Amino acid sequence: MAKLFEPIQLKSIHLKNRIVVSPMCQYSAVDGYANNWHLVHLGSRAVGGAGLVISEATAVSPEGRISPEDLGIWEDGHIDKLREITSFIKENGAVAGIQLAHAGRKASTYAEWRGKGKVVEADGGWQPVGPSALAFADDYAVPTVLDQEGIEKVKADFGEAARRALLAGFEVLEIHAAHGYLLYEFLSPLSNQRTDAYGGSFDNRIRLLLEVLRAVQGQWPSHLPIFVRISATEWTDGGWDLEQTVALAKILKERGVDVIDASSGGNVADAKIPIGAGYQVPFASAVKKQVGITTGAVGLITSAAQAETILVNRDADLIFLARELLRNPYWPLHAAKELHVDLAWPNQYRRAK
Repeated sequence: MAKLFEPIQLKSIHLKNRIVVSPMCQYSAVDGYANNWHLVHLGSRAVGGAGLVISEATAVSPEGRISPEDLGIWEDGHIDKLREITSFIKENGAVAGIQLAHAGRKASTYAEWRGKGKVVEADGGWQPVGPSALAFADDYAVPTVLDQEGIEKVKADFGEAARRALLAGFEVLEIHAAHGYLLYEFLSPLSNQRTDAYGGSFDNRIRLLLEVLRAVQGQWPSHLPIFVRISATEWTDGGWDLEQTVALAKILKERGVDVIDASSGGNVADAKIPIGAGYQVPFASAVKKQVGITTGAVGLITSAAQAETILVNRDADLIFLARELLRNPYWPLHAAKELHVDLAWPNQYRRAK
């Protein structure tokens, strides 16, 4: 059996293979509500053979959306359609996961095909919040600095979102602490210039993430896994780096996190990133080997042989696929053939196997 199609157990959850649908924003919700686009988008990846299907960055509050069209889970009304989606995913042999997110200073921006930068109020925009009054880029808003009351609201919003995620049928929860969104903004000394208990030292900068984790764990059953997505580096001198990522991952492991999803970048608008095939795999490998925690590799992984090599070399335990699964939701079925694995196809599609 190819490693890519070996099952893996994460607490009480059994994944039939190591292929994960990485969270990918669809910018197709209205007032945070999922619809049939999300059902078909996520459902087709389950039909296509992935072991774990994770929803896009799902906002824990209206102000936590990246764009006005982002998926949300800040009110109970969001649950019903999400439950329909998770039921379909499960019926088709995959596990349903959700990524909980707050966009911080990168909120209230246009969906990629609608424009760039700050959404004006007339188009449904709002005032973003962040750790410090530093805009992400010239065409982004300067965020309102979160005071203690605002920080308490963020923690409570993540906890309530976890409660709703469970009611909606999700069995894996990922906390988004990467790509320059709110929790990563607190981690980075470049975007966090606070002088209170949430800024300055490493321990202070990781404080909000740890408190959010505690709030989530207060609502999320201990038998279900929690992932954390981290940008392992900002690709910028003086910023968050792999050494700090490893140190944080050790703490997260001690506090009950099951998987580190290792990505990079997103917090410095003009960072020079050496993008290439599998360019982020070394980050997952370093975390896995130095921390001894289950890791996921993501970023320009496109072929079955490439994914298999990552697993065989013990550089990661899970393969997160994003754009490749946008191009081909049935990538796992074709990868199985390439790796000489006789994978069962859905009965409705067997005539094409």
